Amino acid sequence: MITRTRLRPKKEERAPPLQNAVTTALDDMKAVNVRVLDVRGLTDIADTMVIASGNSDRHVRSIAERVVESAKAAGFRPLGTEGARDGEWVLVDLQDILVHVMLPRVREFYGLERLWDGGPALPAVAAPAPARASARRRTSR
Repeated sequence: MITRTRLRPKKEERAPPLQNAVTTALDDMKAVNVRVLDVRGLTDIADTMVIASGNSDRHVRSIAERVVESAKAAGFRPLGTEGARDGEWVLVDLQDILVHVMLPRVREFYGLERLWDGGPALPAVAAPAPARASARRRTSR
């Protein structure tokens, strides 16, 4: 007797329609400096992070709203949205994709691209820690 098994599509095969919907929404709303980062090897919370900037807090909120609308229209239900009230940094959680929409100054300050870009591994024991402690002593005097 031969048993057939139906292969389930991998997450990599399911992500592109959602990723296309997200990037299309960002392009439609004129998001600035859009970066798509593959973070599969770095974290288990998401497969992809999309980082984009808006020109004002209203623009950031509008971009995030359009991303949510576009994801829903494509058949994907967002888990949640954070930061829409302030509009400086809005996070849209789409399960496999996290979308960060920020003001340029906030984006530069937090530097998510450097954090999630898969740079060189840091040593387990940080060498600069003693230097920071001595700097604190100097400033407290």
